[in-house]
Amino acid sequence: MNINVNPDLDLTISRIIKAPPTAVWSAWTTPEKFEKWWIPAPALCRVTTMDVSAGGALVTEMSEDGRPFQPHLSACYLDVRDGRRIVFTNALLGGWRPAPTPFMTAIITFADHPEGTDYNALVMHKDKETRATHEELGFYDGWGTVAEQLAKFVEA
Repeated sequence: MNINVNPDLDLTISRIIKAPPTAVWSAWTTPEKFEKWWIPAPALCRVTTMDVSAGGALVTEMSEDGRPFQPHLSACYLDVRDGRRIVFTNALLGGWRPAPTPFMTAIITFADHPEGTDYNALVMHKDKETRATHEELGFYDGWGTVAEQLAKFVEA
């Protein structure tokens, strides 16, 4: 499936990560690794559910400044191509259940690159207003920061 980026609805982050796609994939699919980079530091992430399969749930919590963990993301995996692509959305909960407040769908791809992994995150929104809200909330800082944290984690 080839997805065309719609600049009115989509936001993207791309970078070369100097580690093989298998390492980046593992960081996306292993709860203990995912927790190390998924939320911008110094906030902490806790994975409560990670069933990396179509229809499986991804549920994370976050803690800032030592406060108790609070809900962060409750999503459903739509498509998982081993080592190459993960698609998830918060429009659905695990088991394909409709979510109360859908916001986005993300397509994360991992491709071979001479220096390691060509890493791309495409985040799609239902309308221009939702996209603008996500950008204003700090999409590039947030997703850019976690991409940097991911790179540092797997390049170590």
